[in-house]
Amino acid sequence: MNSPRSPNTVVFNTDRPVDDEKRRNWLEEVEGDLVVGEIAQLAHVQVPIHRHSRGQLLHASSGVVLVKTGFGHWMVPAGQAIWIPPGIQHAVEMMTDVRMQSVYVLPEAISGLPARPRVVGITPLMRSLLEEVAPLPHVARPTGRNGLLYELIMHEIPRLPELPLGLPFPSDPRLARMCRAFLDAPESRVTIDQWAHSAGMSRRTFTRRFKQEVGLSLSLWRQQASLFAALPRLASGEAVTTVALDLGYESVAAFTTMFKRMLGASPRNYLNVPAADGEQ
Repeated sequence: MNSPRSPNTVVFNTDRPVDDEKRRNWLEEVEGDLVVGEIAQLAHVQVPIHRHSRGQLLHASSGVVLVKTGFGHWMVPAGQAIWIPPGIQHAVEMMTDVRMQSVYVLPEAISGLPARPRVVGITPLMRSLLEEVAPLPHVARPTGRNGLLYELIMHEIPRLPELPLGLPFPSDPRLARMCRAFLDAPESRVTIDQWAHSAGMSRRTFTRRFKQEVGLSLSLWRQQASLFAALPRLASGEAVTTVALDLGYESVAAFTTMFKRMLGASPRNYLNVPAADGEQ
């Protein structure tokens, strides 16, 4: 998808290839504990499934990114990041126009990093570090001030707080089909009893099986699925009222309460979208 002349991709670091496949090959060959860079891509661009021998911290400095892996899906809104462990196959979809900063880390460079993907909050310190380092040409062994910045990035990555923006999928085919159908058309009014009936299980068996399969209750999973549906629409400028009602919430206040409980801020404050009637 990303040819050197493609208008879909802008690589801000002039020392590395624009073409996506060539850039991944370059990452495999280049020396140094960290490789940091910046890229911009248009909405709806999809990067096909691939993997890196390095771990990747992908920060969406603007826009919304969806990352898909065998473990589930992860939504990365503006100002947040996803940690992708080394060797994990993943695909990336740009839900809006996106500008990203990525830190690629050799597996042995930082100990104690998570073995599964997770969305993390970008602290003010990490944001400042990325703004300083991302535009620079790659140096395998930076010294002086830049060397200290690289060292501090490695210390800060394990300290980034995890956010509830992962969406695990069950391995049971019946439950997986239901989850994918819900993600395509979220509806907050669908009850647990309806899900259990569709799965051919009793309510008790269904709730136990679902929790075993995904590690979350159905209620929490559906709230996170609703966030997946809402974030790209809110980031593109849709009114909170429209999004809330489309997702089946009876009021903007009910949707805002869920949003604040999950992400710690109202939609207006989290993504700087226009306020709606009834939003706090």
